[in-house]
Amino acid sequence: MPTLVIPSKGVPREEYDGRVVAELRARDVELVCLAGFMRLLTAEFCRAFPSRIINIHPSLLPAFPGLEAQQQAFAYGVKVSGCTVHFVDEELDHGAIIVQKAVTVLDTDDEHTLAARILEQEHIAYSEAINIVLAGKFEIAGRRLKLSL
Repeated sequence: MPTLVIPSKGVPREEYDGRVVAELRARDVELVCLAGFMRLLTAEFCRAFPSRIINIHPSLLPAFPGLEAQQQAFAYGVKVSGCTVHFVDEELDHGAIIVQKAVTVLDTDDEHTLAARILEQEHIAYSEAINIVLAGKFEIAGRRLKLSL
């Protein structure tokens, strides 16, 4: 699989996103899959690939968006956590949800054991979400994803 590294250090966000968009377009990329990217995308980036950018987040959104989601969930005392694959829009962890996987929070858990069990489900959820999006048998109504047969 071809790879390309575009360093971001010291590059303004708009300029960096413009470089990435140009490279993705030059390679006819159909689906942008983020994992551990840890940067907010500009509106221009989001508009360049409408309903074609997905992200994995280690919580059951809309609960615990942003950084340290597992730590937030554990500190809050939830009994169920999990992961969400969603379309990326211009807001943080906000786009239409494609797939979610729930994980029971055990009394013996700490944030690290919970994170490890969520990660196992992330691998399953991301594959499922990619298949859904590439099949194209869905429509987005507001923030809801409706699957079509």
